[in-house]
Amino acid sequence: MALLNIRNLTVKFATATGSFTAVDGIDVSVDKGEVLAIVGESGSGKSVSMLAVMGLLPDTATITADEMTYDGQDISNMTAVQRRKLIGREITMIFQEPVASLNPSFTTGFQIEEVLRLNLGMSRREAHARALELYRAVGIPEPEEKLKAYPHQMSGGQCQRVMIAMAIASNPRLLIADEPTTALDVTIQKQILDLLMKLQEDYGMALILITHDMGVVAETADRVVVQYKGKKMEEADVLSLFENPQHPYTRALLSALPENATGDRLPTVSDFFTQEAAR
Repeated sequence: MALLNIRNLTVKFATATGSFTAVDGIDVSVDKGEVLAIVGESGSGKSVSMLAVMGLLPDTATITADEMTYDGQDISNMTAVQRRKLIGREITMIFQEPVASLNPSFTTGFQIEEVLRLNLGMSRREAHARALELYRAVGIPEPEEKLKAYPHQMSGGQCQRVMIAMAIASNPRLLIADEPTTALDVTIQKQILDLLMKLQEDYGMALILITHDMGVVAETADRVVVQYKGKKMEEADVLSLFENPQHPYTRALLSALPENATGDRLPTVSDFFTQEAAR
């Protein structure tokens, strides 16, 4: 049985001009210990579908699904109290902008220790010791000093490591990483991805990696879901997807990789669809 199983998920938002469908009938599942990549360009509904699972969408969102279960539990009909016992403990999420996700008014140590006290019932002393342990685990230098630092006093890469430390604090069984390397330079991106994969292996977590970077997908994923305009275009194991993509949109994404460029201009997804239509 899949750890997370979502069937026919639809998310609609009420707007001034009517209802807008951001996610349209998507099926997603992830097994224990598996790395699933959800890939697609911006606006394809990748983040929204996972925020629906986390219960973090605004009141303007209408969420429906034939099935939304975690380890056999129906999470779509959980009360707020029941969901809080699950979200942040067994299911955690790393967001796109680490600096924006941290409160600038408090030290990073206060924020991670608060998570530990609220979610795991630790004392202040226990939470401080665990926070130090987590900072070391995610490779933050001088952890005792960094616990006293405010987010603006840390680099983007260090703030992302703080967010990862928060996400793994309760030893979750499922970690959702939403574009975890956004706004980081190439060297730091590689470090963060290597760290996530090491933690996933060490902790035995299932990992859902949301990205638009096919290079990241090739290096990290066991299985891939391709989304476009709120719909699932294709699903395959990572080797099959790269060697024999079945859907035109998947082929479009692969054709737009820099290594596939010819001449002076990088191909785009639109170019590919234009070529397909001309055949």
